[in-house]
Amino acid sequence: MTRIPIVHQCNLPADSLLWKRTHPDDFLDCFVTAAEILPRRAAEIITDFPVWARLLLKVRGVVALLFGLSTDGPDVVDKIGPFPVEIETNEEIVAGFNDKHLDFRISVIAKEGRVSLGTWVHVHNLGGRLYLLCIMPFHILIAKDALRRVSAHSALNVRRIVS
Repeated sequence: MTRIPIVHQCNLPADSLLWKRTHPDDFLDCFVTAAEILPRRAAEIITDFPVWARLLLKVRGVVALLFGLSTDGPDVVDKIGPFPVEIETNEEIVAGFNDKHLDFRISVIAKEGRVSLGTWVHVHNLGGRLYLLCIMPFHILIAKDALRRVSAHSALNVRRIVS
């Protein structure tokens, strides 16, 4: 019988590099699951979106173009999915970019048998607030699904090593 990985909402770990960005009015959330995996590999799994999430991102891309917003972020060499990597350590990878309506970063922390996915957003204007409000239900679904996939991948690799 296959066990469905458990994902919990949590506080962003105290040592996360995202903390140096946060201000009182910023959006910040974090989810965590059990997994033994490196942060870059976890981030690659997180941004290898399933078909339903890719469709939502395409709709977001069309809407973003209508408002003159970025659909892919800056053109850089080191990306995790569509997100430019800003910082990478042995335990954390931070990726994301700034746009005219908001700045955002994701943080993937992998340590002590857990992977945390944090999202930070700094809104610049009413358009950013409306955008954040509209995407929030989808953001939560995508984040939880992403960590379930990370946990399942980690469990598969552990079973392969033990077998």
